[in-house]
Amino acid sequence: MRKLLLFLSLPFQLMAQENAFRSFKSYPFTNELCASATGNRIAWAMNEQGKRNVYVAEGPAFTARMLTRFTKDDGQEISHLTISADGKWVVFVRGGDHGANWDDDLPINPLADTKPFKVQVACIPFAGGEVKYLSEGDEPVVSLHNTIAFIKNGQVFAAQPDSGTATSLFTTRGTVGDLQWSPDGNRLLFVSNRVGHSIIGVYHNGDSSLSWIAPAFSRDASPQWSPDGNSVAFIRRPVTGGTPDAILVRKHIPWSIYTADLLSNRAALLWKAPATLRGSFPTTDGNANLHWAADNKVVFLSYQDGWPHLYSINATGGKATLLTPGNFMCEHIKLSSDKTHLVFSVNTGSDKLDIDRRHAAMVSIDKPDMQLLTPGTGLEWMPVLTGDGNTAAFISATAQQPPQPAVLKLGSKNSTLLCADLIPAQFPQQHLVTPRQVIFTSADGLTIHAQLFETAGGSAKKPAIVYIHGGPPRQMLLGWNYSDYYCNAYASNQYLASLGFIVLSVNYRLGIGYGYEFHQPAHAGTAGAAEYLDIKAAGEWLQKQSFVDSRKIGVYGGSYGGYLTAMALAKDSKLFAAGVDIHGVHDWVGRSNILTAFANSYEKAPDYDKAIKTGWASSPVSSINTWKSPVLIIHGDDDRNVAFGQSIDLISRLEKKGIPYETLMIPDDTHHWMNFNNAVTVYAAVANYFVKKFK
Repeated sequence: MRKLLLFLSLPFQLMAQENAFRSFKSYPFTNELCASATGNRIAWAMNEQGKRNVYVAEGPAFTARMLTRFTKDDGQEISHLTISADGKWVVFVRGGDHGANWDDDLPINPLADTKPFKVQVACIPFAGGEVKYLSEGDEPVVSLHNTIAFIKNGQVFAAQPDSGTATSLFTTRGTVGDLQWSPDGNRLLFVSNRVGHSIIGVYHNGDSSLSWIAPAFSRDASPQWSPDGNSVAFIRRPVTGGTPDAILVRKHIPWSIYTADLLSNRAALLWKAPATLRGSFPTTDGNANLHWAADNKVVFLSYQDGWPHLYSINATGGKATLLTPGNFMCEHIKLSSDKTHLVFSVNTGSDKLDIDRRHAAMVSIDKPDMQLLTPGTGLEWMPVLTGDGNTAAFISATAQQPPQPAVLKLGSKNSTLLCADLIPAQFPQQHLVTPRQVIFTSADGLTIHAQLFETAGGSAKKPAIVYIHGGPPRQMLLGWNYSDYYCNAYASNQYLASLGFIVLSVNYRLGIGYGYEFHQPAHAGTAGAAEYLDIKAAGEWLQKQSFVDSRKIGVYGGSYGGYLTAMALAKDSKLFAAGVDIHGVHDWVGRSNILTAFANSYEKAPDYDKAIKTGWASSPVSSINTWKSPVLIIHGDDDRNVAFGQSIDLISRLEKKGIPYETLMIPDDTHHWMNFNNAVTVYAAVANYFVKKFK
């Protein structure tokens, strides 16, 4: 009878956790901030408990105004937000999951509607009015004449915002992307991605044929018009082929910048990346971030000095100038509409804690005169300059205040929040803790940063939980994060702290923010899982603290964090007493390209067999015999980042070994919990599981 009562009480316990966590998840989340090319108009998207809408504001007052009126928690994200050159139209994409690894432009349907909403290009007047859906499609770009070009089924279509009729612009081989209108609005640059290579083309309005720009046996990408429209800059990378290279050896990934004169159609090498590991093609936000700026300057990002920094080079050649020297990273990079400045996010400032924050910065295109626009203890990211060049807009947060749009008149020190009144009354902003920076050393001597969440008072010794982010190229911060997925995690960590848990959020190697060698370490991932040393070190750090109950240390995380959670439970059940594995990877070999890359090839990589063995040893399932601790496994079955089969396979192995586990399956939602109520269910289940195990 006692067991029956306990079983019946569990759903009510979870319901209570959901009701309590819902207030922590009730914050509005801001993203997709953009500015018009002229004037002082800005727009952004805001997710308010699953209801996603477009907001706008206009200077000098910058009074926020809701433009769209979507009232359902239906999971339909807003992306590719832009304002037309004349400021009259706001264009966006509604639907899809643009953080996915595959099928990002396919419909999602977390409400199980019988007629799912299709991914569509939409527009609405800046002044207000009805949303007009132009067509199924994605990745819209707006010309000087308000022609909206976009991708549909891998080809290019176009529409006028006031007509609502979309027509095929052209059809070509391959899958088309990287659309960009010329400065005069009459020609369209694009990339045709083909089997093993890609080429850059130009479509001219009214022409019956396309032009190809210096086609070669290469992968050409990121084309950028010169300001006069007579030339193009682009990234060129070599194609793969030839004798297979070793898999486990880190290699330089070559890339170069070329310019091409459209009249002669001749391409010339402008800059070649150093043939070093640091000189490899950058993999941080925006990759090379190529732009053709004013005064015939070409600007780009490179990791060549050990940090992702901005450089400038004259389009006629010469030596590249480092614009942002120092031990910090640059990301979220935008070129001002007059093409004279770059604005971006950095993790630097006068405070030593700034390495674990973000601030908005600006630099000229031709000299290293970087200005920190938003110093202090807050966090600011994704800045843009208004078209008149007078105001910076960005997203602002603190440890307590969730991400909000803000504006700052250049030359001023005080920014203004635009939507503070939209933070709901039930959101426990005043009760959130300020996470404390923690630094410890991993077993091989690597310095690791983390954030400690702890509420004052309570028992002398508290249960503790290690939180592991996914990615892995991510960085958890000393406050709210710029990713909606990691805002979920931040709210979860705050909620766990409110329940009396100590939470340690770990920035393990493979993450960003601490330089190239930290981001691209040796023997990591399938090449040895060296990053797990950092997770184990986090657990051992907690174990030594006088305020932690060393018998009650848990671990949880999603995606790559789910993978490392499974590694922790499989390898160190004596240290980690329980865990929650959210859509993690568990087998690097059975479902990886280590096997498929050479499936039809006579030649194999020289270390092929060793790579398979190392990949297997780097997989949690290889250590299933030492897995003893209980685990909760959570996965959505429309996951487009980690195959749902990864969790099915792990559950089967746990079942056969008699390892205690529980499961939570979310039908029809993706890796990013697009439905608000599903996100509440997932993170409430995390808290409920640790309460059951440790409280």
